[in-house]
Amino acid sequence: MSRFKSLFYQNDAYAVLRIGGYRRFITGRFFLTFAIQMQSVIVGWQVYDLTHDVLSLGLIGLSEAIPFLTVALFAGHMADIVNRKLIIAITATVYVICAIVLLYMSYIMPVLYQTAGVLPLYIIIAITGLARAFFFPAQSAYMAQIVPRSLYANSSTWNSTIWHIAAVSGPAVGGLIYGFAGIHAAFICVVFFSVISLIFFYTSKSVPLPARKAGEKIFTSLSTGLKFVFGHQVLLGALALDMFGVLFGGAVALLPVFASEVLHAGPQGLGFLRAAPAFGAVMMALILAYYPPVHRSGIKLLWAVGGFGACIIFFALSGNFYISIGLLALSGMFDNVSVIIRGTILQMYTPDEMRGRVASVNSLFVGSSNELGSFESGLAAKLLGLIPSVVFGGGMTVMIVLATAGLAPKLRKMEIKGMK
Repeated sequence: MSRFKSLFYQNDAYAVLRIGGYRRFITGRFFLTFAIQMQSVIVGWQVYDLTHDVLSLGLIGLSEAIPFLTVALFAGHMADIVNRKLIIAITATVYVICAIVLLYMSYIMPVLYQTAGVLPLYIIIAITGLARAFFFPAQSAYMAQIVPRSLYANSSTWNSTIWHIAAVSGPAVGGLIYGFAGIHAAFICVVFFSVISLIFFYTSKSVPLPARKAGEKIFTSLSTGLKFVFGHQVLLGALALDMFGVLFGGAVALLPVFASEVLHAGPQGLGFLRAAPAFGAVMMALILAYYPPVHRSGIKLLWAVGGFGACIIFFALSGNFYISIGLLALSGMFDNVSVIIRGTILQMYTPDEMRGRVASVNSLFVGSSNELGSFESGLAAKLLGLIPSVVFGGGMTVMIVLATAGLAPKLRKMEIKGMK
């Protein structure tokens, strides 16, 4: 009977959503992601409105990436020795506190800017970077424990779907509220949705930590996670490909400039531009829920990252608001194929007692690449100009895909179907 049930679930696109604990946790994750995405577009527009400097936008990402990278490996170690639900709840609480501080600062920022510039905003974003460093490995390890192994590919698809739905609606709602009701109302909504996420996190069930080697020293523990990832050619190749693709191909940090100076769309248009990649990702995730990329997975991964880079090039050259939205949506569709393939192989190959540490290594590759990519985009735009810098980044992504295809034959031949 259990074998029949497992087979049924494997062919059921909604199987993982039938697990109550998973539904509760993923709902909390949705509301937190929604709030963070709202906050991102609000802070981005606020900083550019104050400074009118593209490098200042890039520094938002750098201010989050530096603390994130500093503690990421230690955060993974903590996720393997401390109750993972507790870490999730505490870090989500930090997010709420930061949202409240940003709301307060929105009232005093016009005066504060005269003496401190946008530094106070960078400091709050840096604190959220620390929180995210601990949240990421804990939630990744927690979700792998509450989902049966036979549903890992299904859960990777829905994890991506839920995240991207929040990433679609969050920036759009944030931009619209900012544009029509003002910055104070926008930050009040960020606080409200962050608090809702806390309710779900605190009421989620705790799961016991897997048994692990007793008395293991912290540096030995940290090196174990690094050795596992760097000793696994397919996993390392997939993470590196995704990291460099996002690092060079990300144009999100520059969208306030495109919205203001190229497309003349205002904060409302910025919200839709920010939401477009996630909208495309949701569409692709719904397709992949029924047709998961388990055959010729490596080739699909390479084509997806290459397609993402090509979309970024054409976006830079577009100049039309609606075409730009379409290209960003298409880039999100390509990107989500990579997200689901990477998430599936990470869950399939990682032992339970190492999930926190391996997730933290993954976060060094992928989680930080968005923020470092934001800094790279801002710096390149400062040096090369807005449009040439984005074309350069998309071109570099395509070149990296071509190099990876030649240098990593195991990744090219990878098949998720049949992985044990």
